[in-house]
Amino acid sequence: METELKSLEDKVFQLLRLYQDKSTENKKLRKELADSHAHCEKLNEKIHVTVDRLETLLLNIPDNE
Repeated sequence: METELKSLEDKVFQLLRLYQDKSTENKKLRKELADSHAHCEKLNEKIHVTVDRLETLLLNIPDNE
């Protein structure tokens, strides 16, 4: 009985350790994902600004007829 309880205790501690490790990893991954989304938003904004500038430049090119 003592051996079985010790084995169960070890398994519970192992489960808790794995849970904590995965919880920490998930927090890290969530932060990385949020950072990636923020970076993507900044890049999209830069693309829109560039497109607007290019459209303005194209409209101001004189016709050479």
